[in-house]
Amino acid sequence: MKNTEKALKERIKELTCLYEVSSIIVNADVDEMQETLKAIAFSLKKGFQYPKHTEIAIKTSINSIETGAGNETLNLSSEIRVFNKTNGAIVASLKDDKSSFLKEEKQLLDSVALKIGNLLERLEIQQNETSLKRQMERTDRLSILGEITAGISHELNTPLANILGFAELLKADLSKDKRLSEDLDKIIQNAIFSREVVKKLMFFACEMPQEMQQVNIVPSIKNAVALLDASFKKAEVKYIVKIEEEELYLRADTIQLTQIIFNLIINAIYFSPKNGLIIIEALQSTKEIIFKISDEGTGLPEGAMDKIFQPFFTTKPTGDGSGLGLSVVHGIIASHGGSIRAENNPKNGATFTVRLPKT
Repeated sequence: MKNTEKALKERIKELTCLYEVSSIIVNADVDEMQETLKAIAFSLKKGFQYPKHTEIAIKTSINSIETGAGNETLNLSSEIRVFNKTNGAIVASLKDDKSSFLKEEKQLLDSVALKIGNLLERLEIQQNETSLKRQMERTDRLSILGEITAGISHELNTPLANILGFAELLKADLSKDKRLSEDLDKIIQNAIFSREVVKKLMFFACEMPQEMQQVNIVPSIKNAVALLDASFKKAEVKYIVKIEEEELYLRADTIQLTQIIFNLIINAIYFSPKNGLIIIEALQSTKEIIFKISDEGTGLPEGAMDKIFQPFFTTKPTGDGSGLGLSVVHGIIASHGGSIRAENNPKNGATFTVRLPKT
């Protein structure tokens, strides 16, 4: 009778433990996983026959927790699996070599491991949903900006063309008056500069006409690097070109493709320190051409990732950039059905990865 009562008490302890663990998991917060695992470990400890002699260790890819020093020789363990892949384990160990585990305690451990695996799956899904939502919001913002920019560009293009045309006519009529001629030169130069800004805005808004054809990106990259060799030397920046194949074909507008390459390399040079190294790579997958530029600069500041491709946003000092270079690159790539991603390197600097479809 005593054995039956003892066994019944142990089952009640195990059920109570499972209830507590379930309650902890239901209320779990992704930002407090350390505390969640700690609470699960101590609750699980109480479910064993000898709680004072039992130590629990929970190890996952997110966090790990231990209730105390474990015993390597006398222990039980259960795998924690997330989407059918091993993501960690729960280990229960006994400090007292005279004690032993019950058969049901292994089942308890397996049940809790399953619950933790389900929790980690749920958190991963939530994180993916949040990431996707941010991407969609960013895409929507860029789309709205593109529409506004296209409208502004069209509105400015005609008056700028008129200013430039009439200024040039006036200059021809007033060529004998040096002072007026110099003033008109200033008007013409500023009108040309403004027209270039509008052109960049139209690139961002994908309003520039395209001549799509089969292009080998390899000569385009090599030509851009050769033309920018003086810029590399002036900035005292080194570079390596990593292209294993001589032919990497895709369907693109040659001029716009060159603009992508030039803008990204010039950007990398600007942010590189003296004696820094820029790595320029091009490769292909079955359906895409992948172009990468890595530098050893300071990297992208916190909060810049979501804004880096927006027009007029720049991390350069005032006067050093209009904030249109990367937005133009983004617009061209989007119009080609591709994607661009910016990320900071593990040590220093940033990497821009461009993916363009072959067809």
